[in-house]
Amino acid sequence: MKTSWRTASLVASAAAVLALTTACGQDAPPPSSSQNVGATAGAGDYAGADGDKAGGAGQPSTGPANTAGELSAADSTELGKVVTDGLGLTLYRFDQDSAKPPKSNCDGDCAATWPPVPADDATAGKGIDASLLGEVTRSDGTKQLTVAGWPAYRYVKDVNAGDTKGQGVGGKWYALAPDGKKAQAADQPGLSTRKDPKLGEIVVDKNGMTVYRFAKDEAWPKPVSACTGACLDKWPVVAPVDINDTKGIQKKNYMTFTRPDGAEQQTINCWPIYTFAGDKEPGDTNGQGVGGTWYAVRPDGKPVGAPEK
Repeated sequence: MKTSWRTASLVASAAAVLALTTACGQDAPPPSSSQNVGATAGAGDYAGADGDKAGGAGQPSTGPANTAGELSAADSTELGKVVTDGLGLTLYRFDQDSAKPPKSNCDGDCAATWPPVPADDATAGKGIDASLLGEVTRSDGTKQLTVAGWPAYRYVKDVNAGDTKGQGVGGKWYALAPDGKKAQAADQPGLSTRKDPKLGEIVVDKNGMTVYRFAKDEAWPKPVSACTGACLDKWPVVAPVDINDTKGIQKKNYMTFTRPDGAEQQTINCWPIYTFAGDKEPGDTNGQGVGGTWYAVRPDGKPVGAPEK
């Protein structure tokens, strides 16, 4: 099967171990830180609104593309082996679904953006274990393909065979590996940088999602987060990332701290860091300048475009 692959966006390489801190500015050593289903392919385009909101009643796209065809385990430069349909389009799984028992929680607008893959005509091709293919009955009564119990979807923004634009969207959507697990490159750094056309070099997480700082936080003499309660729904904290799992990030004052709720949060140069729920795809910077208090982060921990104090 011939496919066209998009260029990998993140590169992996373990960073050298340098001094971390237990208190900002004070040197310290680094821490260790179901039933089988059957056969034929189809073609066509998908329709639907953009977004990943789950819930509500509604129907996915109903064009001729609403078929699965022969599934294959294709090689993705960025993610390794991923499951593709008969047209070479990547299949995805949703973190809010369940595999045991299989259940889909993507309906309405969600299913328009992430069309469920029908089970009726799916068949196992090269690299696919037929015993892992099954089906789940959706809320509208249709049968959806499952892989190792996980309901399978396509993504409307994947246009060409080999596209993986849905990877990491909303921190909930991931390409399906042939064993049903999330397809993720083992060598992709937990934190790295990318060149943004408007913001310059900024920090991103392992899924390519932009990392932010909150102007109301404190870093000295120790990190303090002013984002609590409902704020955390919009601005999830970045969990600890081992210093050896970073690339291009300043190592001085790279440390974690304990939040009031007991959770550990990562910092860069002692500043607490977050992602933004409003960023739906890798490369989005929708959180930049929000409220005049949230800013993307440079590799040295400084905020991009924040007013001088």
